[in-house]
Amino acid sequence: MTPIQATRPAPSAFLSYACENDTHRAWVREFATRLRTDGVDVTLDQWAVHPGDQLPAFMERAVRENDYVLVICTPAYATRSNPRQGGVGYEGDIITAEVFTMQNRRKFIPIFRAGHQWTEAAPIWLQGSYRIDLRNDPYSEEQYNDLLTTLHGLRPTAPPLGPGPVAAPPIPPRPTAQPRTAPPHDEGTIPIRIIGIVVDEITTPRNDGTPGSALYRIPFQLSQRPAPLWAGRFIEHWNHPSRFTTMHRPGIGHISGDRFYLDGTTIEEVERYHRDTLKLAIQETNEEIMALEQAQRAAAARAREQEEAHERAVREAARRINFD
Repeated sequence: MTPIQATRPAPSAFLSYACENDTHRAWVREFATRLRTDGVDVTLDQWAVHPGDQLPAFMERAVRENDYVLVICTPAYATRSNPRQGGVGYEGDIITAEVFTMQNRRKFIPIFRAGHQWTEAAPIWLQGSYRIDLRNDPYSEEQYNDLLTTLHGLRPTAPPLGPGPVAAPPIPPRPTAQPRTAPPHDEGTIPIRIIGIVVDEITTPRNDGTPGSALYRIPFQLSQRPAPLWAGRFIEHWNHPSRFTTMHRPGIGHISGDRFYLDGTTIEEVERYHRDTLKLAIQETNEEIMALEQAQRAAAARAREQEEAHERAVREAARRINFD
Protein backbone atom coordinates (compact mmCIF):
# COMPACT_ATOMS: atom_id res chain seq x y z
CA MET A 1 0.00 0.00 0.00
CA THR A 2 1.30 3.44 -0.88
CA PRO A 3 2.35 5.30 2.33
CA ILE A 4 -0.05 8.25 2.34
CA GLN A 5 -2.22 9.77 5.02
CA ALA A 6 -5.44 11.50 4.01
CA THR A 7 -6.31 14.90 5.47
CA ARG A 8 -10.03 14.69 4.67
CA PRO A 9 -12.74 12.01 4.24
CA ALA A 10 -12.01 9.40 1.59
CA PRO A 11 -12.20 11.01 -1.88
CA SER A 12 -14.47 9.40 -4.42
CA ALA A 13 -13.58 8.77 -8.07
CA PHE A 14 -15.34 7.36 -11.12
CA LEU A 15 -13.30 5.53 -13.77
CA SER A 16 -14.26 6.30 -17.35
CA TYR A 17 -12.70 3.95 -19.91
CA ALA A 18 -13.31 2.16 -23.19
CA CYS A 19 -14.16 -1.56 -23.01
CA GLU A 20 -11.55 -2.49 -25.60
CA ASN A 21 -10.77 -6.06 -24.60
CA ASP A 22 -10.54 -8.36 -21.60
CA THR A 23 -6.92 -7.41 -20.92
CA HIS A 24 -7.74 -3.71 -20.68
CA ARG A 25 -10.83 -4.39 -18.54
CA ALA A 26 -8.69 -6.44 -16.17
CA TRP A 27 -6.08 -3.66 -15.92
CA VAL A 28 -8.78 -1.09 -15.13
CA ARG A 29 -10.21 -3.37 -12.45
CA GLU A 30 -6.79 -3.94 -10.86
CA PHE A 31 -6.09 -0.19 -11.00
CA ALA A 32 -9.42 0.54 -9.31
CA THR A 33 -8.68 -2.09 -6.67
CA ARG A 34 -5.33 -0.51 -5.86
CA LEU A 35 -6.91 2.94 -5.55
CA ARG A 36 -9.51 1.57 -3.12
CA THR A 37 -6.70 -0.05 -1.12
CA ASP A 38 -5.07 3.39 -0.94
CA GLY A 39 -8.18 5.07 0.43
CA VAL A 40 -9.98 6.21 -2.74
CA ASP A 41 -13.68 5.29 -2.97
CA VAL A 42 -13.75 4.17 -6.60
CA THR A 43 -16.93 3.70 -8.63
CA LEU A 44 -16.42 1.16 -11.43
CA ASP A 45 -19.05 -0.17 -13.80
CA GLN A 46 -17.69 -3.70 -13.39
CA TRP A 47 -18.76 -3.56 -9.75
CA ALA A 48 -21.68 -1.14 -9.76
CA VAL A 49 -23.73 -1.99 -12.87
CA HIS A 50 -26.09 -4.98 -12.78
CA PRO A 51 -28.27 -6.49 -15.50
CA GLY A 52 -31.33 -4.33 -16.01
CA ASP A 53 -29.70 -1.10 -14.83
CA GLN A 54 -30.06 2.00 -16.97
CA LEU A 55 -26.55 2.79 -18.19
CA PRO A 56 -27.16 6.47 -19.05
CA ALA A 57 -28.55 7.08 -15.55
CA PHE A 58 -25.53 5.32 -13.98
CA MET A 59 -23.07 7.39 -16.04
CA GLU A 60 -24.79 10.68 -15.24
CA ARG A 61 -24.92 9.89 -11.52
CA ALA A 62 -21.30 8.68 -11.43
CA VAL A 63 -19.96 11.82 -13.12
CA ARG A 64 -22.11 14.15 -11.04
CA GLU A 65 -21.72 12.60 -7.57
CA ASN A 66 -18.02 11.66 -7.48
CA ASP A 67 -15.27 14.07 -6.42
CA TYR A 68 -13.13 13.09 -9.40
CA VAL A 69 -13.49 11.42 -12.78
CA LEU A 70 -10.39 9.50 -13.90
CA VAL A 71 -10.38 9.23 -17.68
CA ILE A 72 -8.34 6.21 -18.84
CA CYS A 73 -7.00 7.57 -22.13
CA THR A 74 -6.12 5.14 -24.94
CA PRO A 75 -6.35 5.44 -28.72
CA ALA A 76 -9.61 3.45 -28.59
CA TYR A 77 -11.04 5.86 -25.99
CA ALA A 78 -10.19 8.91 -28.13
CA THR A 79 -11.62 7.22 -31.25
CA ARG A 80 -14.97 6.72 -29.55
CA SER A 81 -15.08 9.93 -27.52
CA ASN A 82 -14.34 12.46 -30.25
CA PRO A 83 -17.26 11.43 -32.53
CA ARG A 84 -19.39 10.67 -29.42
CA GLN A 85 -19.79 6.96 -30.07
CA GLY A 86 -21.23 4.46 -27.57
CA GLY A 87 -20.93 4.74 -23.81
CA VAL A 88 -17.61 6.56 -23.99
CA GLY A 89 -19.18 9.16 -26.28
CA TYR A 90 -22.15 9.58 -23.94
CA GLU A 91 -19.82 10.03 -20.95
CA GLY A 92 -17.93 12.62 -22.99
CA ASP A 93 -21.17 14.57 -23.47
CA ILE A 94 -21.88 14.44 -19.73
CA ILE A 95 -18.33 15.45 -18.79
CA THR A 96 -18.04 18.36 -21.21
CA ALA A 97 -21.47 19.60 -20.11
CA GLU A 98 -20.34 19.58 -16.47
CA VAL A 99 -17.07 21.32 -17.32
CA PHE A 100 -19.03 24.01 -19.17
CA THR A 101 -21.60 24.56 -16.40
CA MET A 102 -19.48 23.99 -13.27
CA GLN A 103 -16.10 25.31 -14.55
CA ASN A 104 -14.31 22.57 -12.60
CA ARG A 105 -11.70 21.08 -14.92
CA ARG A 106 -9.63 19.74 -12.01
CA LYS A 107 -12.35 17.19 -11.34
CA PHE A 108 -11.45 15.37 -14.58
CA ILE A 109 -7.98 13.82 -14.47
CA PRO A 110 -6.61 12.16 -17.64
CA ILE A 111 -4.69 8.90 -17.18
CA PHE A 112 -2.39 8.24 -20.16
CA ARG A 113 -2.53 4.44 -20.36
CA ALA A 114 -1.70 3.54 -23.96
CA GLY A 115 -0.48 5.12 -27.19
CA HIS A 116 2.78 6.42 -28.62
CA GLN A 117 1.63 10.05 -28.61
CA TRP A 118 -0.65 11.83 -26.15
CA THR A 119 -2.67 13.35 -28.97
CA GLU A 120 -3.69 9.92 -30.26
CA ALA A 121 -4.90 8.74 -26.83
CA ALA A 122 -6.62 11.85 -25.45
CA PRO A 123 -10.04 13.10 -26.57
CA ILE A 124 -9.95 16.61 -27.95
CA TRP A 125 -11.47 18.15 -24.83
CA LEU A 126 -8.63 16.74 -22.65
CA GLN A 127 -5.57 17.28 -24.86
CA GLY A 128 -4.40 20.43 -23.10
CA SER A 129 -4.76 19.00 -19.59
CA TYR A 130 -2.05 17.94 -17.13
CA ARG A 131 -1.95 14.13 -17.28
CA ILE A 132 -0.81 11.15 -15.25
CA ASP A 133 1.35 8.83 -17.36
CA LEU A 134 0.67 5.19 -16.43
CA ARG A 135 1.91 3.54 -19.60
CA ASN A 136 4.11 0.45 -19.43
CA ASP A 137 3.87 -2.50 -17.08
CA PRO A 138 4.70 -1.90 -14.37
CA TYR A 139 3.76 1.76 -14.58
CA SER A 140 5.59 4.61 -12.84
CA GLU A 141 5.18 4.64 -9.05
CA GLU A 142 6.12 8.32 -9.04
CA GLN A 143 3.25 9.09 -11.42
CA TYR A 144 0.84 6.96 -9.40
CA ASN A 145 1.81 8.80 -6.21
CA ASP A 146 1.29 12.10 -8.02
CA LEU A 147 -2.28 10.99 -8.73
CA LEU A 148 -2.80 9.70 -5.18
CA THR A 149 -1.62 12.91 -3.50
CA THR A 150 -3.93 14.86 -5.80
CA LEU A 151 -6.97 12.74 -4.94
CA HIS A 152 -6.25 13.00 -1.20
CA GLY A 153 -5.63 16.75 -1.32
CA LEU A 154 -1.98 16.37 -0.29
CA ARG A 155 -0.19 18.08 -3.17
CA PRO A 156 2.62 20.44 -2.08
CA THR A 157 1.52 24.01 -1.56
CA ALA A 158 3.50 27.21 -1.91
CA PRO A 159 5.54 28.21 1.18
CA PRO A 160 4.49 31.31 3.17
CA LEU A 161 5.15 34.59 1.38
CA GLY A 162 8.16 36.34 2.84
CA PRO A 163 8.74 40.08 3.17
CA GLY A 164 10.63 40.28 -0.13
CA PRO A 165 14.07 41.73 -0.80
CA VAL A 166 15.21 44.81 1.04
CA ALA A 167 15.34 47.88 -1.16
CA ALA A 168 18.88 48.95 -1.85
CA PRO A 169 19.64 52.43 -0.44
CA PRO A 170 21.70 54.96 -2.41
CA ILE A 171 25.39 54.15 -2.51
CA PRO A 172 27.27 56.57 -0.22
CA PRO A 173 30.57 58.01 -1.51
CA ARG A 174 33.61 56.01 -0.46
CA PRO A 175 35.95 57.93 1.82
CA THR A 176 39.29 58.37 0.08
CA ALA A 177 41.32 58.83 3.22
CA GLN A 178 40.31 55.55 4.86
CA PRO A 179 42.03 52.28 3.89
CA ARG A 180 39.74 49.41 2.89
CA THR A 181 40.72 47.16 5.76
CA ALA A 182 38.46 45.43 8.24
CA PRO A 183 38.29 47.19 11.61
CA PRO A 184 38.70 45.21 14.84
CA HIS A 185 35.52 43.34 15.76
CA ASP A 186 34.88 45.59 18.76
CA GLU A 187 34.92 48.67 16.51
CA GLY A 188 32.27 47.68 13.97
CA THR A 189 30.07 45.01 12.46
CA ILE A 190 31.49 41.49 12.32
CA PRO A 191 31.81 40.53 8.63
CA ILE A 192 28.98 38.27 7.49
CA ARG A 193 29.75 34.93 5.87
CA ILE A 194 27.75 32.25 4.05
CA ILE A 195 28.05 29.20 6.31
CA GLY A 196 26.55 26.72 3.86
CA ILE A 197 23.46 25.47 2.02
CA VAL A 198 20.32 24.50 3.97
CA VAL A 199 19.86 21.18 2.17
CA ASP A 200 16.61 20.17 3.90
CA GLU A 201 14.85 23.30 2.63
CA ILE A 202 15.82 23.04 -1.05
CA THR A 203 12.57 22.87 -3.01
CA THR A 204 11.65 20.37 -5.73
CA PRO A 205 11.41 21.40 -9.43
CA ARG A 206 8.05 20.97 -11.16
CA ASN A 207 9.65 19.45 -14.28
CA ASP A 208 6.35 19.73 -16.15
CA GLY A 209 7.91 20.89 -19.41
CA THR A 210 7.06 24.58 -18.95
CA PRO A 211 9.84 27.20 -19.12
CA GLY A 212 11.77 27.35 -15.86
CA SER A 213 10.11 24.24 -14.40
CA ALA A 214 13.51 22.56 -13.90
CA LEU A 215 14.65 25.37 -11.56
CA TYR A 216 14.07 25.51 -7.83
CA ARG A 217 14.85 27.53 -4.68
CA ILE A 218 18.09 27.06 -2.70
CA PRO A 219 18.54 28.64 0.77
CA PHE A 220 21.94 29.67 2.16
CA GLN A 221 22.62 30.06 5.88
CA LEU A 222 24.28 33.36 6.81
CA SER A 223 26.56 33.64 9.85
CA GLN A 224 24.19 36.22 11.37
CA ARG A 225 21.03 38.14 10.57
CA PRO A 226 22.14 41.16 8.56
CA ALA A 227 21.04 44.72 9.14
CA PRO A 228 18.76 46.22 6.47
CA LEU A 229 21.61 48.30 5.04
CA TRP A 230 23.87 45.24 4.62
CA ALA A 231 21.02 43.19 3.14
CA GLY A 232 20.18 45.90 0.63
CA ARG A 233 23.78 46.35 -0.48
CA PHE A 234 24.31 42.58 -0.78
CA ILE A 235 21.27 42.20 -3.04
CA GLU A 236 22.62 45.08 -5.15
CA HIS A 237 26.04 43.41 -5.40
CA TRP A 238 24.40 40.09 -6.36
CA ASN A 239 22.29 41.75 -9.06
CA HIS A 240 25.21 43.80 -10.41
CA PRO A 241 28.46 42.03 -9.52
CA SER A 242 31.79 43.43 -10.67
CA ARG A 243 32.54 40.04 -12.28
CA PHE A 244 30.03 37.44 -13.44
CA THR A 245 29.50 34.59 -15.91
CA THR A 246 26.98 34.26 -18.71
CA MET A 247 24.97 31.98 -16.37
CA HIS A 248 24.45 34.74 -13.81
CA ARG A 249 20.78 35.20 -12.81
CA PRO A 250 20.15 38.71 -11.41
CA GLY A 251 16.86 39.33 -9.67
CA ILE A 252 16.43 35.85 -8.17
CA GLY A 253 18.03 36.57 -4.78
CA HIS A 254 16.45 37.82 -1.58
CA ILE A 255 17.19 37.80 2.15
CA SER A 256 14.78 36.75 4.87
CA GLY A 257 16.00 36.60 8.46
CA ASP A 258 19.42 35.00 8.55
CA ARG A 259 19.09 33.29 5.18
CA PHE A 260 19.75 34.23 1.60
CA TYR A 261 17.64 32.57 -1.12
CA LEU A 262 18.27 32.00 -4.81
CA ASP A 263 14.78 31.34 -6.15
CA GLY A 264 15.18 29.98 -9.68
CA THR A 265 18.40 28.01 -10.09
CA THR A 266 19.88 24.53 -9.59
CA ILE A 267 22.50 23.07 -7.26
CA GLU A 268 24.68 22.42 -10.31
CA GLU A 269 24.55 26.10 -11.28
CA VAL A 270 25.48 27.08 -7.73
CA GLU A 271 28.49 24.76 -7.80
CA ARG A 272 29.72 25.79 -11.25
CA TYR A 273 28.81 29.48 -11.47
CA HIS A 274 26.99 31.15 -8.57
CA ARG A 275 29.35 30.20 -5.75
CA ASP A 276 32.13 32.50 -6.97
CA THR A 277 29.67 35.34 -7.60
CA LEU A 278 28.22 34.92 -4.09
CA LYS A 279 31.71 34.99 -2.54
CA LEU A 280 32.47 38.16 -4.49
CA ALA A 281 29.18 39.80 -3.45
CA ILE A 282 29.83 38.90 0.22
CA GLN A 283 33.35 40.34 0.07
CA GLU A 284 32.32 43.56 -1.66
CA THR A 285 29.36 44.09 0.69
CA ASN A 286 31.47 43.58 3.82
CA GLU A 287 34.16 45.93 2.50
CA GLU A 288 31.61 48.59 1.59
CA ILE A 289 29.82 48.42 4.96
CA MET A 290 33.13 48.48 6.85
CA ALA A 291 34.32 51.50 4.87
CA LEU A 292 31.01 53.23 5.59
CA GLU A 293 31.32 52.47 9.30
CA GLN A 294 34.87 53.78 9.33
CA ALA A 295 33.70 56.98 7.67
CA GLN A 296 30.87 57.32 10.19
CA ARG A 297 33.27 56.77 13.12
CA ALA A 298 35.69 59.32 11.69
CA ALA A 299 32.85 61.84 11.27
CA ALA A 300 31.69 61.19 14.82
CA ALA A 301 35.25 61.67 16.14
CA ARG A 302 35.57 64.97 14.29
CA ALA A 303 32.23 66.10 15.70
CA ARG A 304 33.37 65.22 19.23
CA GLU A 305 36.66 67.08 18.73
CA GLN A 306 34.79 70.16 17.47
CA GLU A 307 32.41 70.01 20.41
CA GLU A 308 35.26 69.65 22.92
CA ALA A 309 37.20 72.50 21.27
CA HIS A 310 34.12 74.69 21.43
CA GLU A 311 33.61 73.86 25.12
CA ARG A 312 37.27 74.65 25.94
CA ALA A 313 37.11 77.93 24.07
CA VAL A 314 33.93 78.92 25.91
CA ARG A 315 35.42 78.10 29.32
CA GLU A 316 38.65 79.98 28.56
CA ALA A 317 36.74 83.01 27.34
CA ALA A 318 34.48 82.88 30.40
CA ARG A 319 37.54 82.94 32.71
CA ARG A 320 38.99 85.95 30.92
CA ILE A 321 35.83 88.00 31.28
CA ASN A 322 36.02 89.99 34.54
CA PHE A 323 33.23 92.21 35.85
CA ASP A 324 35.20 93.88 38.63
